[in-house]
Amino acid sequence: MPTAWRWTFVGLIVIVALAVALWPRGVHENRPGATATAAKVPAAVSSGQRSAAALADCPTTTAPGPEKGPLAGIGLDCLANGRQVDLGAALAGKPALLNLWAYWCGPCAEELPALQQFADRVGSAMTVLTVHSDPNESMALARLQDLKVHLPGVQDGDGRVRTAVGAVPALPISVLVRADGSIAKVVSRPFADVADISETVATELGVRA
Repeated sequence: MPTAWRWTFVGLIVIVALAVALWPRGVHENRPGATATAAKVPAAVSSGQRSAAALADCPTTTAPGPEKGPLAGIGLDCLANGRQVDLGAALAGKPALLNLWAYWCGPCAEELPALQQFADRVGSAMTVLTVHSDPNESMALARLQDLKVHLPGVQDGDGRVRTAVGAVPALPISVLVRADGSIAKVVSRPFADVADISETVATELGVRA
């Protein structure tokens, strides 16, 4: 075989070998981020976890929910037992404080015990409800158990409440809701203590603890 043809043949073999080596082996194989994405899927919540957290049940619908207002028609799962709660209907007829938080939020962990104390003081005069704003419900239950906070709460992994009230993308956030479902104030900061919560609620909702 002439030298020129021999080198051409060798070159073709090299090209074919490179093509085989670089040929995709499937759409999902070794796809960057595939393993990381799978690892972020929250674990299922067991009845044992819910029992251990010992949370108060979410408010039930005692009056027709407001036909209008940012919270009307929002359905979320109750952390205590997993049942779905129509937020607008459940809060109708009584002032409410919704506290948006997440298990990884440091200021939230400092604020939640104060909210528990405030709820104990205010009693049935208003509803105090936590809104876990992260997909990992299991971690939320564990965090509340650690903090010894037993307030009723709902799971809002998609941030529907924050979007509905137009709050900033930061935590914690407290939403003060009037009895008719309208929003009195969105507090985009952590409360300092029980006195701070009481003063803010009294000013915006007229409820004193």
